[in-house]
Amino acid sequence: MNSYDVAIIGSGPGGYVAAIRCAQLGLKTAIIEKYSTLGGTCLNVGCIPSKALLDSSHHYEDAVKHFEEHGIDIPGEIKVNLKQMIARKQAVVDTTTGGIDFLMKKNNIDVYQGLGSFKDATHITISGEKETEIEAKNTIIATGSKPSSLPFINIDKERIITSTEALKLKEIPKHMIVIGGGVIGLELGQVYKRLGAEVSVIEYMDRIIPTMDSGLSKELNKVLKKQKFKINTSHKVKSVERKGDEIIVKADNKKGEEVEFKGDYCLVSVGRRPYTDGLNAEAAGVKLNDKGQVEVNDHLQTATKNIYAIGDVIKGAMLAHKAEEEGVFVAETIAGQKPHIDYNLIPGVVYTWPEVATVGQTEEQLKEAGVEYKVGQFPMRALGRSRASMDLDGFVKILADKTTDEILGFHMVGARAADLVAEAVVAMEYRASAEDISRMSHAHPTFAEAVKEAALAATDNRALHV
Repeated sequence: MNSYDVAIIGSGPGGYVAAIRCAQLGLKTAIIEKYSTLGGTCLNVGCIPSKALLDSSHHYEDAVKHFEEHGIDIPGEIKVNLKQMIARKQAVVDTTTGGIDFLMKKNNIDVYQGLGSFKDATHITISGEKETEIEAKNTIIATGSKPSSLPFINIDKERIITSTEALKLKEIPKHMIVIGGGVIGLELGQVYKRLGAEVSVIEYMDRIIPTMDSGLSKELNKVLKKQKFKINTSHKVKSVERKGDEIIVKADNKKGEEVEFKGDYCLVSVGRRPYTDGLNAEAAGVKLNDKGQVEVNDHLQTATKNIYAIGDVIKGAMLAHKAEEEGVFVAETIAGQKPHIDYNLIPGVVYTWPEVATVGQTEEQLKEAGVEYKVGQFPMRALGRSRASMDLDGFVKILADKTTDEILGFHMVGARAADLVAEAVVAMEYRASAEDISRMSHAHPTFAEAVKEAALAATDNRALHV
């Protein structure tokens, strides 16, 4: 029987990063993955493939809608080759997952293919082509999550689908009904909207992206409606029925009136659930809470002290980069170091176009906590760089403490928001003030100038270009 200092169950961003960090710290490490490729949901059926399709569909939309204005004439009709688009997406996935194979070899990490389940607190059974058992002084549970559904919905994976199936459709829907106005539903909805589908979003809450700052929700709602999305908030879905190739969704609006939606595809994107199927957690003394999450303490330690859990399978935002931070945190904890994670500084992003990015506290959270704050906001359309690229939608909003000027929250809708949020994370990590950012030189012309201008706006309303 092979023995390890650390065994990791699950090879998503949390699991494989934890494995690499453990190996760097001199720990003999094994990683267990039930699927044939490494990388988990993110690399195989999540972050990476969805961004590949978002980029491809963005190119198509630009060609159809904007090339002529840029002085680019294309003779003949511009057509979507969905088969090639999906094939390119898969090539990106294959290259990326192959890169994880390389990293495992480079770091001398043993990879086991099969379902990992606890025999006891220090022994793991791996059910693959043949059953194997290994011994581990420490184990990290990184088994991730699966798409959630509603109890009355029968997901047939053909017409009533999850995000997994939406990444490999063989045709462009005529009318895609999206249940859920969160990150996944809006991103994949935008892919198919660009390619020619009619898209109707049905959201239970009173706004889309409801966990983010309400200003972002309002702005993105406005932008998507301009893109001809049909957005229905405060709608409670009560039935989803398939009749041949037609899907009928019935929902009650906020007045209690029944509304009917008909389409040829229905994407169910109502969140994700922790995945612990087959883990046999109880055999190791690992406890789950009523949401199915693995219970952990502040050190991400389970009820059994040599077993840890990270990522989507525990509490908190289901984000790949959160899982990565937790993977490093646990590896360093096992090695005897004293690492730290500031969960307030884990950014959140929606990869629609324009992008949405946020970090820190929302206005709603600051009001609820009774914190006095000031707001600096700057519109993207006031930038020369935005006019040059025709990316005029959105804004940057900085929330700063009214007394100390410390930045408490950063919220942005606009081009390259996903990249620009890192500036705010750095600033907030070092407890910078809005004035600190306002006094830093930002290259001109760039989208990043909007961050400086918002900081100036928060500093005695000193924005220069509005």
